[in-house]
Amino acid sequence: MSVELFKEAAKKVNELKQRPSDAELLEIYGLYKQAEVGDITGDRPSFLDPKGRAKYDAWTSRKGMSAEDAREKYIAEVEKLVEKYGTN
Repeated sequence: MSVELFKEAAKKVNELKQRPSDAELLEIYGLYKQAEVGDITGDRPSFLDPKGRAKYDAWTSRKGMSAEDAREKYIAEVEKLVEKYGTN
């Protein structure tokens, strides 16, 4: 998949008519970070930062995935969200 399709998908997320669920957002967050940055580094946030922990866990679940695979899965997930919620 091309990087251009990935960038287009990232724009579509901001154009959804409705906010996706937290689980859906975490799914695409983990894929996006893996595609853009690669494997996560650093320590897991403390239990006092539940949002940070959830994001860390979503990204960690993609550890070892290639950037290309992450982009492909991200694009597919965004397409599902566009079908479900529509865009402006």
